[in-house]
Amino acid sequence: MRVNVKFNGGPGIEVDLVEEASVADLKEHVGRQHGVSPDQLKVLFAGRELQNNITLQGCDLPEQSTVHVVLPPPGCVFQLRLQERLRVGREDSLTRLDLSNSRLSSSSSGLAVILEKSTTEGETSEEESTCMCVCVCVFWLVMCGSGRRSDSSFYVYCKSVCRAIRPGKLRVRCRRCRQTTFILSRGPSCWDDILLQGRIHGVCQSEGCHGNIAEFYLKCAVHPTSDDDLSVALDLIMTNVRSVPCIACTDVMSPVLVFQCAERHVICLECFHRYCETRLNERQFIHHPVIGYSLPCAVGCPDSLIKEVHHFRILSDRQYERYHSYGAEECVFAMGGVFCPAPGCGAGLLPEEDSRRIQCERSNGLGCGFVFCRNCREEYHEGACQVQLAPPTCGTSQGYVVDEEAALRARWERDSQQTIQETTRPCPQCRVPVEKNGGCMHMQCPRSQCRFEWCWLCGVQWNRECMGNHWFG
Repeated sequence: MRVNVKFNGGPGIEVDLVEEASVADLKEHVGRQHGVSPDQLKVLFAGRELQNNITLQGCDLPEQSTVHVVLPPPGCVFQLRLQERLRVGREDSLTRLDLSNSRLSSSSSGLAVILEKSTTEGETSEEESTCMCVCVCVFWLVMCGSGRRSDSSFYVYCKSVCRAIRPGKLRVRCRRCRQTTFILSRGPSCWDDILLQGRIHGVCQSEGCHGNIAEFYLKCAVHPTSDDDLSVALDLIMTNVRSVPCIACTDVMSPVLVFQCAERHVICLECFHRYCETRLNERQFIHHPVIGYSLPCAVGCPDSLIKEVHHFRILSDRQYERYHSYGAEECVFAMGGVFCPAPGCGAGLLPEEDSRRIQCERSNGLGCGFVFCRNCREEYHEGACQVQLAPPTCGTSQGYVVDEEAALRARWERDSQQTIQETTRPCPQCRVPVEKNGGCMHMQCPRSQCRFEWCWLCGVQWNRECMGNHWFG
């Protein structure tokens, strides 16, 4: 495989390595080139320092990925300790992160604690592993189904090469120097960690930089990308790991868009395109003063407007131009404005509220000078209007109706809630759902802030009576 290697922030050099090569092999290769002992080097990729025994294939490095090999200057004790604590392997890589359950509705707030995951949660001794039965956070149960963690499920709008919705890859850099030589203090556990600035910290490895704030961004995963080739995150589109049927066609498709309503209804991208196209033709999009020109859940759920309007790039280029045009019109109308009716003009105007005579002023290459009547949109005249404007209409409804039974089946939360009820029990202390996957009745809460030990049958703190009577049921 071919990897782009940057040494100490210098220019990238392409290196051909076999996929079975380890991180230690890469350090040997770079160390020979620069006369540096491999033991002094650190290999960084996607916010993590890679361990020597991990193979490049195990790091989920796509072809022509960029990795940083750094020779850190002598740092303070705090920095060295932090770096040692942050060393992780494959499972915490940004390339394998799945946040599809982190867009929780208000009714699902109890599941939010499941997403809390520190870099030290999984560190248990061999003795503890033998003694404890397997307690798996229900988040991973629902996301993986088969017990195997799924690959990254980020989707983006690639605005440079593809000009379409594509699978994406999550990356991180130092907010101060914008270099990707950055080690995270913890991985993101929800979309807000990625989209909101300053939520996650770490250590920048660039020489002379003391930045400690992480800045996340996404790239298109379909083709090689430059440092400046960024893509827009589409956080409502995700891999259909739960095999939830589409709200419209009822087929099980992937990827899907999951509306951020209370029911979290699921719609396949083909039906979402048809939904957007139908509502655009009907001029049924809603103008929101903050969000912009958007749509709610196809079922009509309240408080479900899509906040990232780049999701509507699923429309064709011609349709997307209409979407922008209609959105601009709705914005002008909401401000009490009008559009110049002269052929070939259409400039948006904000006249005085009580003025019937409107002139399309020429300014900065815009406007045509046409003077018209506000009431009938004809050339300005004195006296009553001869032409009456038709009342505003939202167009002929094309009846994009979702079957009620399909709406009940196509809910992202339905299967997970059923799984929680059937296969898990809440921790008696913090109420986090815990799955019992074989083993004894001795349970331990997987949440790092709790770790409460309790009996699966009694639901009380683990004690000698439980140990004697029903340790194994």
